[in-house]
Amino acid sequence: MNKSEQESWDIEITPKNNLFDLKLKDVWHYRDLLILLVRRDFVAFYKQTILGPLWFFLQPLVTILLYNFVFANIAQISTGSIPAPVFYLAGTIIWNYFSDCLIKTSTVFKDNAAMLGKVYFPRLIMPLSIVLSNLIRFGVQFLLFLVMMAIYGVKGFPIHPNLYLLLFPLLIVLIAALGLGLGMMVSAVTTKYRDLSFVVSFGVPLLMYTTTVIYPLSTVQTKYPKYSWLIKYNPITVIIESFRKGFLGEGSFNWSLLGIACGAVFTILIVGAIVFNRVEKTFVDTV
Repeated sequence: MNKSEQESWDIEITPKNNLFDLKLKDVWHYRDLLILLVRRDFVAFYKQTILGPLWFFLQPLVTILLYNFVFANIAQISTGSIPAPVFYLAGTIIWNYFSDCLIKTSTVFKDNAAMLGKVYFPRLIMPLSIVLSNLIRFGVQFLLFLVMMAIYGVKGFPIHPNLYLLLFPLLIVLIAALGLGLGMMVSAVTTKYRDLSFVVSFGVPLLMYTTTVIYPLSTVQTKYPKYSWLIKYNPITVIIESFRKGFLGEGSFNWSLLGIACGAVFTILIVGAIVFNRVEKTFVDTV
């Protein structure tokens, strides 16, 4: 048996790779590292804090109280027949998941620069760990939403869950894929152009107002029909409206819009993969 037949390598590092190859096999091989990074991100959120995990509940609660005071009481923006706190919470938990993924992945390679030059691991693990750790946080806040929905339902408010809630797993996959796709693009570009991370940090909160987090889509279509298409075809709007339709029984759900949103998210994910793979080989040099 010659020498080449005796040698067996677990990993081969080559100078070129296919644009669409995300090295998912390597990601699975390094799943222990992925779990470790997810646990680190999750624990670091409340480590050395007095209230600890309670912040997962306090953050959305304070947000919806502020929205209720400003938009429901002062601005008098109607939320239809749905109680304002439940309406806002439904949009807030979806938006928080997306925005946290995008903002945190924009600096994930800069924040973990010390790891990049020391040992090989598939770089996709870093943005993927952000998406998964935020998914756990979303799950905790989703439980808060279910509790609040049940409380208002018992009080007699018109909250009517229906079969559209079966789309919930698809909606979560879409928002996670959207955050991952945009996150891969941003994190790849910010390794060389740090300015983009500043643009993302203050631009993403402003983008919330182009979605239906604090107002129903029907209100925009009635008051501003000329510009309503900008919000109507926003993938996040489609996800939020579908989520409200399934769990609350009120929302502007449309199968065609959901299909368009799926296509847009898939396209963003593919483009993100291409951009990510093109700059992956220079991460260590530019970060």
